[in-house]
Amino acid sequence: MKKTSISTAVLAALLATVVVTGCKKKEESVDTTAQPAATAPAPMTEPAAPQPMTQAAAVNVSAVTVGKTAAADKSVAPTALFAPKDVIIVSIRTDGTANNTNVGAKLTYQDGQVAGEQSQALNTTGAETTNISFTNANGWPAGKYRAEVTVDGRAAGTPQEFEVK
Repeated sequence: MKKTSISTAVLAALLATVVVTGCKKKEESVDTTAQPAATAPAPMTEPAAPQPMTQAAAVNVSAVTVGKTAAADKSVAPTALFAPKDVIIVSIRTDGTANNTNVGAKLTYQDGQVAGEQSQALNTTGAETTNISFTNANGWPAGKYRAEVTVDGRAAGTPQEFEVK
């Protein structure tokens, strides 16, 4: 009987060791994931992703205007009321330097439904006006709209509200 008790005690000790070892392995795996992070900065300095962010920051939207027609200098007279068949022009005035910077405009209708979205690449070393035109062959539904501008996917400028009647 003593051999059985000793065998049971040894088995219990082995089981406890496995459980403790299993717990330690989990802790070690956390430490193991932390250690590769220390070697991760080398690859992080290689991608060029931060450079476009810096370029995007070099371009500031100084004005957003919504209108129906553009002059020869691309300026647009502000309009708050449109007819269903009107062309809607979102005029974006920027300052700064840009190299293939994405400038976009999005029209939303009533409760946030997207009525139109377009973008253009901006290349400039100073002040520039970019006009993005929206048309709707079926006519714009009556209601309130909002024009929002983005630069490289980030909100920029002051959103403009207008109405179609």
